[in-house]
Amino acid sequence: MQLTVLGCSGSFAGPGAPASGYLVEAEGYRLVMDLGNGTLSVLSALLDPFAIDALLLSHLHPDHCADFTSLIVHRRFHPEPPYDPRQHKLDVYAPAEAPSRLAAAHAPSSAELAETDLGDVFAFHPLSAQTLHLGPFEVTVFPVLHVCEAFGFRIRHGDTVLAYTGDTAMTPALEDLAADADALLCEASWTHGPDRPPALHLSGREAGELAARTGAKRLLLTHIPPWTDPAAVIAEAKESYGARPTVVSSGSRYAI
Repeated sequence: MQLTVLGCSGSFAGPGAPASGYLVEAEGYRLVMDLGNGTLSVLSALLDPFAIDALLLSHLHPDHCADFTSLIVHRRFHPEPPYDPRQHKLDVYAPAEAPSRLAAAHAPSSAELAETDLGDVFAFHPLSAQTLHLGPFEVTVFPVLHVCEAFGFRIRHGDTVLAYTGDTAMTPALEDLAADADALLCEASWTHGPDRPPALHLSGREAGELAARTGAKRLLLTHIPPWTDPAAVIAEAKESYGARPTVVSSGSRYAI
């Protein structure tokens, strides 16, 4: 299984740094998790977006799904698609409100929104606590703790596991999501402190504690906003994890 980071800037795209998006590949199958601001540009440099086999959206904050609007244009209006996207729709696994919310982001007026149905080129599937079988992957979906409906994903390929927290505060579901993972792709949006908003994000210390407690073999830190000092987050995570974590960057690739 190979993980390619399309973007990882937390909360919004930073200077030269797209927001959240990840490409996971095995046996020729291409699964994309999240498609935040700027990620479609990075993805397009790697492969034709028509080659995506499925898309997972962890939640509907723009830094995790804003480039979906560009994907709509790509699939609807490309003059020479490699196949008919209306006959071969892209499977999108996302929160229940995704069809209406993403249509609203795409349509420039209420009149056009009234006529917009993204079901012409996408097949939407509402997420819940479930296990999906997508190509060679077994994807276990975990509801997590955020300010909106949000999910983390545990992706298994053979005996290898990649766990992705999405955006979340500490919650019991993360214990099973991360258990013995070969790699834990974990958000760490800030340093630890009593003044942090509740039910929103993890700190570097919490990310390290989670990885240590669940036996994750590698800790990959992501979703660090431009205003957060990465060195401080790394120091917190290293102290609680017991090993130095990796801070991912756009374009980086990892064999899991």
